[in-house]
Amino acid sequence: MDSKQIDVMVADASHEAYVDTILETIREAAKVRGTGIAERTHEYVATKMKEGKAIIALCGDEFAGFTYIESWGNKEYVATSGLIVHPKYRGCGLAKRIKHASFTLARLRWPKAKIFSLTSGAAVMKMNTELGYVPVTFNELTDDEAFWKGCEGCINHEILMAKNRKFCICTAMLYDPALHTDDEHTNF
Repeated sequence: MDSKQIDVMVADASHEAYVDTILETIREAAKVRGTGIAERTHEYVATKMKEGKAIIALCGDEFAGFTYIESWGNKEYVATSGLIVHPKYRGCGLAKRIKHASFTLARLRWPKAKIFSLTSGAAVMKMNTELGYVPVTFNELTDDEAFWKGCEGCINHEILMAKNRKFCICTAMLYDPALHTDDEHTNF
């Protein structure tokens, strides 16, 4: 499959029909990987779409991939979360296109915000590094309690809390726009 046959776009209210498929794809991926992926509700994901804070990938009318963004700490931080590619569309570079699209959307909406990602996946770490993220300690991320509450849906939440939110299975990565004045990551 050539990923160019797949449309990657900012999601909107018309894409709500895909939410249950997205959530099921995320749950199945978490089971297969045996790692933590924070659970989200139908309403939460649908709201991200309605607010223009999500990227969806479609091959015709078929769901291929998804991610969303959210601002934290009075819009000083933005997290890119929930990156998922349907198994049928893996291995063709789609995850990278979706990641770049969410990064661009975050930079357009909040150009001065620091963008962060928590991940246990090597592929996401590699994509983050290519975009200019660097590994950081958890205390360099937002202290917004609402963000950390979102980690409650992850199987590794007990580890995070046992370590006073300083360490977890995930790697924290941060993109600081102040360190990237000549940014070429603006198109998707």
